[in-house]
Amino acid sequence: MAKTTTTLVGEEQAAPELALERLKFRDKVYTSRTLIIPETGCTLSVNRGFVEVLASDADAVQCLKANAEFEPAKE
Repeated sequence: MAKTTTTLVGEEQAAPELALERLKFRDKVYTSRTLIIPETGCTLSVNRGFVEVLASDADAVQCLKANAEFEPAKE
C-alpha cells in the first residue's frame, strides 16, 4: 500500500520564508570584526557596524541576543 501524507496549507509556505528571513544586529563596540559562534564554530562578519544572520540559524541568533555588545538593528 502507498503511504499518504498530509500537510497543512500554511506549513510549506512558512518554512521557506523563515529560511530566507535575515535578522540584522548592530555592533555597539566595533565597526569591523569576525565572530565565531561557540556552539557551531561558524563565523560571522561585522561590516560597517552591522552583522546579518539567517533567522533560521538559532545558535547565531541566540549568541547575538545574549551578547551585550549587540542589539537588534532598527530598520
